[in-house]
Order: sequence, then structure tokens, then C-alpha cells
Amino acid sequence: MKRIFISQPMKGLSDEQIKKERQIIVDSIVAEYGRDIEIIDSYFEGAPADAKPMWFLGKSLELLSTADAVFFAKGWESARGCRIENITAEEYGIEVIHD
Repeated sequence: MKRIFISQPMKGLSDEQIKKERQIIVDSIVAEYGRDIEIIDSYFEGAPADAKPMWFLGKSLELLSTADAVFFAKGWESARGCRIENITAEEYGIEVIHD
């Protein structure tokens, strides 16, 4: 089973917008790769109220380390966290999939 991490710009988006886009991404991944995949849940609900962007990035990198592939959603190039995730995936040999 292939474990896939989703890197998705989130800044300025509501929870509802993020979840809606994420479901569209998941549907496209399933259409491409079939059901023999596991989507790594990297959307953090219930994060500490005082969590800063670097806290989220640290948690994301921890999850990314368990992935076989990472899917980069549209707009990733403009999001600092996504760019860091991209560099990390490239440097550590994790398969990169661009939307």
C-alpha cells in the first residue's frame, strides 16, 4: 500500500475550504492510483491555540517522513511550508507528484 502525503496551501483559507479542496485532491489521487493507497491525515484539527506556523510545519515534516509519495496541490510554489516540504521530499528521495 502506497502512503501519500498531501501538501496543500492553507493560509487565508477557512477550514471548510481546506477540507473541500482536500477531498477533491483525495478523489483525484484515488482515480489515478486506485484504492491501494493510504492518505496520510496531515490536516491538524484541535491544534494548540497558540500554535505557530513552525509548529504545524514540524508536525507536517514528521508525517511526511512516513510517506512513500507527496502530492503537491495547485499553488504550492507560493506557500512557504509547501516549498519546504517539497525540498524535503526531493532531498530525502520521496516521490513527488504535482497537481
